[in-house]
Amino acid sequence: MNLINNLNKLFDNRIRLGIMSALVVNGEMGFNDLKELLGITDGNLASHIKALEESKVVKVHKGFIGRKTSTTYSVTKAGEKSFRDHIDALEKMIRSTR
Repeated sequence: MNLINNLNKLFDNRIRLGIMSALVVNGEMGFNDLKELLGITDGNLASHIKALEESKVVKVHKGFIGRKTSTTYSVTKAGEKSFRDHIDALEKMIRSTR
């Protein structure tokens, strides 16, 4: 059995793994909160969020708070399932190597 076949390549990157972990735990987060939590630049976060959004695992919510724009992100149902499957595959791989 090839254990790495069950891993999702979309979540191989440490930043995407961090984004997904934060969103699954917190439900919804703003751009600046994610950027601060992960300690990354605007451009780095934006490019990874875009890839996750294009893969339909993350939803972008744009709105206003007063006159100021507000962007928040959340995980889609399909995204949460894909991410949990990825984590399960990682756990199985770790257990099998003991």
